[in-house]
Amino acid sequence: MTKILIVEDDRGIIENLTEFLTKEGFSVMSANGQKLALELISKVSFDLVLLDISLADGNGFSVCSAIKADYSIPVIFLTASGDEYSTVTGFNLGADDYIAKPFRPRELVSRIKNILRLTGGTGTITHLGNVVVDTVRGTASKNGKDLYLSALEYRLLLAFINNKGMILSRSQLLEMIWDIAGEFVNDNTLTVYIKRLREKIEEDPQNPQIIKTIRGLGYRLD
Repeated sequence: MTKILIVEDDRGIIENLTEFLTKEGFSVMSANGQKLALELISKVSFDLVLLDISLADGNGFSVCSAIKADYSIPVIFLTASGDEYSTVTGFNLGADDYIAKPFRPRELVSRIKNILRLTGGTGTITHLGNVVVDTVRGTASKNGKDLYLSALEYRLLLAFINNKGMILSRSQLLEMIWDIAGEFVNDNTLTVYIKRLREKIEEDPQNPQIIKTIRGLGYRLD
């Protein structure tokens, strides 16, 4: 069962979110401050964190920074509507998405499921020829040596892994990585990132066997 940690100092929001997410099939725990949140994260393998910016002690930015320094847990910020500064700061710290308050519970669940899909969700080890991807640790290796992927290269690889065997069009790939990319991505830059990813994971990037081009349709991970 997918484990979610809610870090929020508003008891009413915690209760409502816990009830709703539990009905949606998630396992939910909560913390009202920075100290308790980091204690729980050190003891429990959470799949995702919902993080408010204003906390009883500390703030959400500090929690996000601490999480991203030691774990590969996706973070969705809960922000005040129209708070551009908080949104930008959150993304700069490595947040995977944000949703403005007040939010619709169904929209939140959709955001959660999308991030879990893009980040490998429950965490598995995937073998792609000589490449091994560990979505719990957020690492990739080739022939036993660590691969150094940029954040966007890693997201792109996860998009392929989570849709293995399926043809993904360029527009689908752009949609999958658009919201969480820390930089502008268009059709031209997508080409560049696919080329870079192939150079890192393929034995022969000129004749790719992992990420194949399906002429006129898109790409497929075999």
